[in-house]
Amino acid sequence: MWIYRSGELCDVPPVILFNYQTTRGGYHPKEFLSGYSGNLTTDGYQAYRGLPEDVVISGCMAHARRKYDECLKSVPQESRKGTTADEALKRIALLYKIEALLADKPTEKRYEERLKQSKPILDAYFEWLKSIVGTIDSGSIIGKAINYSLNQQDYLERYLLDGSISIDNSAAERSIRIFATDRKNWEFCNTPNGAKASATIYSITESAKANGLKPYEYIVHILETIPKHYMGTSKDFLQDLLPWSDKLPENCKSQKKNS
Repeated sequence: MWIYRSGELCDVPPVILFNYQTTRGGYHPKEFLSGYSGNLTTDGYQAYRGLPEDVVISGCMAHARRKYDECLKSVPQESRKGTTADEALKRIALLYKIEALLADKPTEKRYEERLKQSKPILDAYFEWLKSIVGTIDSGSIIGKAINYSLNQQDYLERYLLDGSISIDNSAAERSIRIFATDRKNWEFCNTPNGAKASATIYSITESAKANGLKPYEYIVHILETIPKHYMGTSKDFLQDLLPWSDKLPENCKSQKKNS
């Protein structure tokens, strides 16, 4: 299951789209994103690097951080302090602390503050990695963690260039988590068609929640509205059914938006 969602820091209504494919082939995102231009925040999966030049790839700092976290967990707790993984996590934590402080700032202000506060920390992080990488076994857990960051450096630095780009793709991971945890409830959906149908339902419900809607009431409204237009040729009414439409009935609206 592939997932695509709008960025948390973009000034647009959130959209979350699930797309089922039978493989992880790189041609799937290339086909899905055909005609798209803009940023795409991803993990280090090489397939994304083959997308058109109009798609600007930025890396996911959460994936880089996770490599060190996995390394730290392999060490006895009493021996973790002062390790390379511990030091790396502390440096990355500083970047996330800055992001938390800038979360509600305008895009341009976030961009300026990232250059002022985050860039020196990130520059120092990569310089530090380059200074120690030659002394560490590249096949070890910590060696792989270091090389992941170094191999992804250009992409991990890219969020500094645009205040609307997130430091990671955790928003997409949160969206896919509900799909993963619900698997035991739909084991009967064991065909490609069933998986595609599930992807459609999850796209609707998760986008609804992200826009502050009650999924059940929203779907009921959709199912009650569409039949009224069966005989018409215009599809304009669909605009009023989008999860950010101001023409949706009040009973569809929740008290909060899910990120």
